[in-house]
Amino acid sequence: MEDSGGHAPRMSFSARMLLLQVGVVALVVLLSAVVIGLLTYQRLGNEAERQALAVARTVAASGDVRTATADLADASPAELSAEALAGGPLQPLAEDVRQRTGALFVVVTDDTGLRLAHPNPAELGKMVSTDPSEALAGREVTTQEQGTLGHSARAKVPVYAPGSTAVVGEVSVGFSSEDVLESLAGSIFPIAATAAGALALGAGASLLLGRRLKRLTLGLEPEEIAALVQDQEAVLRGVDEGVIGVSADRKITVFNREAKRLLGFDIAADLVGRPLAEAGLPDSFDRLLAAADPQSPTVEQVVGSRVLILSAREVQPSRTPGRRGYRPGAGTAVVVPRAPELGWVIMLRDRTALQSLTRQLDAVGALTTALRAQRHEFANRLHTIAGLLGIGRPAEAHDYVSGIMQTGPLTYPAEQVELLQDPYLQAFIGAKSTEAAERGVTLRVGPETLIRGRITDPQDVTTVIGNLVDNAVRAAVRGGNPERWVEVEVMDELTGDGGTLHLVVADSGDGLPPLDTAGNNDGGGPGYERIFAEGFTTAEGDSVWDGREGNSVLPEVPELPDIHGQGFGLPLVRQLARRRGGEVWVADPGRPGGPGAVFCARLPGTVEPTGTGETL
Repeated sequence: MEDSGGHAPRMSFSARMLLLQVGVVALVVLLSAVVIGLLTYQRLGNEAERQALAVARTVAASGDVRTATADLADASPAELSAEALAGGPLQPLAEDVRQRTGALFVVVTDDTGLRLAHPNPAELGKMVSTDPSEALAGREVTTQEQGTLGHSARAKVPVYAPGSTAVVGEVSVGFSSEDVLESLAGSIFPIAATAAGALALGAGASLLLGRRLKRLTLGLEPEEIAALVQDQEAVLRGVDEGVIGVSADRKITVFNREAKRLLGFDIAADLVGRPLAEAGLPDSFDRLLAAADPQSPTVEQVVGSRVLILSAREVQPSRTPGRRGYRPGAGTAVVVPRAPELGWVIMLRDRTALQSLTRQLDAVGALTTALRAQRHEFANRLHTIAGLLGIGRPAEAHDYVSGIMQTGPLTYPAEQVELLQDPYLQAFIGAKSTEAAERGVTLRVGPETLIRGRITDPQDVTTVIGNLVDNAVRAAVRGGNPERWVEVEVMDELTGDGGTLHLVVADSGDGLPPLDTAGNNDGGGPGYERIFAEGFTTAEGDSVWDGREGNSVLPEVPELPDIHGQGFGLPLVRQLARRRGGEVWVADPGRPGGPGAVFCARLPGTVEPTGTGETL
């Protein structure tokens, strides 16, 4: 089969690796066999030299050889002729030794190198073909040389005169190199069998290694793996969400730059490979993984000054067998084969800006609700006037209008809202009072309220007031006191470089629940810090963390929507206050039957004297 380019498909990486490994193993085995053969040949040659030396020593030490050689030292030319030497005592003696030892030759020479005994009678009386000087100098020599009878491993030993140390000749014994090769041939089969076995084992090991490599790489080629890594890096760097990968043994495998930024880590921090419990992440991450499922429920978490949306999904093994065909840049997805449990993927999204906009929309919605109520009442009055005019009673219509002018404009249901001199606060609290009134709760402004300046940061102010008031309204509705009320006191503290806004929110609810024996239930002390804990809550359905009550509560009833903001209001407002150098705390935990809890907040830098700045 050919690809779209008309070329034959390339051999797979595993096949290439198998061929390469088999080739390397074959080359190593071949070289090893050659080296072993050479070493064996060298060993056999050395053994032949040692055997030749032993035979030569025996012959040279023979008394008959020493006497006969010494007698021929001063022989006449006639006595040194081939015919005379062939019938002399040395020739039969040397031939007897050669035949008994299987040597190629046993040669005896005089002190000039003249042959006195030789396997070939025609060579008697002639000079030897190799240099005899070493042996004639009294030294034993072993070597492998080419002579008249062929190549051989030979030894040369000096022959001494009887009862003297004078060298009168030499004995040269040699074994044919062909005999050495024949001995080597007997060792070739074991060497070849060993090499073949090693090659088979190497090929089998290469095949197993190739299969394991294919399983480990999920059947992907190196080019495909490189493309996947590049694509992963591009995606992790390009997305605006934080991505954290956690393996099945809860070790971090992926931690992109955005996740580090959202969680407050140094961008250069190396977190990959660390256990999740040792990475410095909030404890809620462990609970998040424990509750993770393939549907990836969305949860919310306050981390530092950020409100994050988290989702954890357990990565399931692929049910589709792997297939090839992925080409970098071709847009073809890779289908990963079935694999063991992979772990989890955690997605982090920054909801801080969205939460701020949500609070602003809540404020606008509250104002809209108040305006809708006032529009309804105003429309009723207009209908009354129109009706009086329509039936021809202008005098009654005039009296009705005069009465309206005497009673003044339409007012909010909030009690003493006129104590709030800031128009923004007055409108916001008035809108909240309308919303609370629809739930049967009276919202009133405390008598100690005093605002002399202008609000400079309405966003943070409404976020804090809105959360505290919403929580208080909820507590009042759920409380046992039939007279449901929420009281808000606002005071400003003006200084030369800006002012501080002080807030107090109380309700008629049943207060905060009693703490366990480990907590502190005395006047809202440190024991109530747990209600400001950074918890997480599901977006719908399950039990949620109630930031005001400090425990797990059931989902909201239909007639009472979740007005306190998904259960993370208190951590959020505390973070907002602390970011400005302020604080939010429990002044009084309240008691069952009322009055309820009292929360206080201090917001520096949110108000300025009316003589400066712009009217909000």
